Amino acid sequence: MLWHDLGVALCLVMVIEGIMPFLFPKHWKESMLKIAEIDDKAMRAFSLAMMLIGTGLLYLIN
Repeated sequence: MLWHDLGVALCLVMVIEGIMPFLFPKHWKESMLKIAEIDDKAMRAFSLAMMLIGTGLLYLIN
């Protein structure tokens, strides 16, 4: 059951990640170039915040 749920979650991530480049390829490329300019410390802080928010939302949903 755990592996099935993990597989489903990863498939959903792939679908969600593919929506923006499919619908708006030019804007997506521009966004990726801007993101590449962000320094590592800010990127890590943002990523940590997103992981904590995601974990919190999963806790609330379940």
